[in-house]
Amino acid sequence: MAIAEEKRFINLINEHQGLIHKVCIMYENDPDVRNDLFQEIVFQLWKSFATFRGEAKITTWMYRIALNTAISGFRKQTRNVKTEDLKELHLNISDGWADDREEEVQRLHWAIRQLSEIERAMIMMALEEVPYEEIAETIGITQNNVRVRMNRIREKLKKLMCP
Repeated sequence: MAIAEEKRFINLINEHQGLIHKVCIMYENDPDVRNDLFQEIVFQLWKSFATFRGEAKITTWMYRIALNTAISGFRKQTRNVKTEDLKELHLNISDGWADDREEEVQRLHWAIRQLSEIERAMIMMALEEVPYEEIAETIGITQNNVRVRMNRIREKLKKLMCP
């Protein structure tokens, strides 16, 4: 790949690294695993960069690769035994240090992690204010299906957040 293409890729990653970080946060609890996932997503983007034809928006292409990488990694990982920190289970055990807003954000992240892989991808993009048209294109479903699923996802999150 030419140096100009490498620079273009680096600029693309720098400009949109927040998108990649958000995918990592939605699919991984452990900071070390999140870093590994970030690197794997960048690697997969790099491998696919030369074949990007510009038929979709660059962010749609990035979401698709990032989500596919995270989901395939997630599937492999679900075969392993999982453990969770008691704080992550949100058992209302207060340590007296956490700020209410931070607790609410952590609780939302926990609730989102309880969703299916596709639901997580959809809610993450919706929180980023990605238009339904782009969500539909990224996930590979109709816009109407996105609307229906988003309503169901919101209901699930309400139930998880306010048992």
